[in-house]
Amino acid sequence: MTSFEFEFPTRLVFGSGTINRIGEVTRGLDCSRPLLVADPGIRDAGHVDTVLNLLTDAGLNVEVFDQFGVNPDSTMVDRGVSFATSLNRDSIIGLGGGSSLDCAKGINLILTNGGQIADYRGYGHAQKPLLPMVAIPTTAGTGSEAQSYAVISDSTTHLKMACGDPKLAFAAAILDPELTLSQPTEVTASAGFDAIAHAVETAVTTRRTELSMLFSREAFRLLNANYERVLVQPSDLDARGAMHLGSFYAGIAIEQSMLGAAHACANPLTAQYQLTHGVALAILLPHVVRWNTQKNDSLYAGLVDSDIPSDQAGTRLAERLADLSRAGGFPTDLQTAGIQMNDLAGLAESAGAQWTGTFNPRPFSESEALEVYQCAY
Repeated sequence: MTSFEFEFPTRLVFGSGTINRIGEVTRGLDCSRPLLVADPGIRDAGHVDTVLNLLTDAGLNVEVFDQFGVNPDSTMVDRGVSFATSLNRDSIIGLGGGSSLDCAKGINLILTNGGQIADYRGYGHAQKPLLPMVAIPTTAGTGSEAQSYAVISDSTTHLKMACGDPKLAFAAAILDPELTLSQPTEVTASAGFDAIAHAVETAVTTRRTELSMLFSREAFRLLNANYERVLVQPSDLDARGAMHLGSFYAGIAIEQSMLGAAHACANPLTAQYQLTHGVALAILLPHVVRWNTQKNDSLYAGLVDSDIPSDQAGTRLAERLADLSRAGGFPTDLQTAGIQMNDLAGLAESAGAQWTGTFNPRPFSESEALEVYQCAY
């Protein structure tokens, strides 16, 4: 068995209506002057006003930063740092999807440690303490609330930078499935498939452990059983709660075992074509599973029903993932998504350089990335 160490620093508060405890949770961290980070879409959905009222009623002094967008980049983080520098904040609350949570982490890094976000690419580069943070995810997708990584795009190259540090872990996360009711269907679909991809990839990486696989498998069980259900019955809070927990568990698995080739191939598609991350994964993941299975038929046995022969596990899982992708209404291949065949070689060069590819169970570099793209075309 692979050796591992596990210490989970994030307090989890889960359940319908738990957003009402945000004042209590923040005060429990001995904080009274939070910076609330939430993108304009979250404000438009009414969530910012709700949280502002709850925090104000609890006697907290709140400032709101919302000048950023989907896939936050280094310029947006710098804008948030400039906004917060003179405000004497003692904590940060991230409210929204992965963009809000990652932007909150990025602002915290620079606000407390200085420099540029690119200085923190990799892991463990923060030398000074960070402000305590609370996560309030409004989507079931990235699992950022369970991770010590911020994913920030370089504003010049548009490539995503994974900036990790143990100090970036949220002190608390409030998972209230009622907050996900405001999501448009396409966001529920793409974010949910992102979480599914996290569960699938973390289950088989070269860094997986017995513990990480527990979270991967339980995440996949919850997500697989409820993804179609939440799309057909969007007001089903039980299904939304299961998706929320599945995303969170998959986030813990990422923290332990990292990701693989599907994410390595998806990131350049987002950078070059602005293809939504979850959509890119929905197109790629069935092909990556089949491609990985060519070298190990039983690799995905832990994610399929026990009555399925291990030498059919990858094939059956790929079929199920394709079914889920269709349920999400995604393009069936890269060509349908508008990707140009002439761009595949350049995309493969970028994918081969992605950090996540180094953890894929089958060796992965530029030539293998091109093979994956061609399979998905």
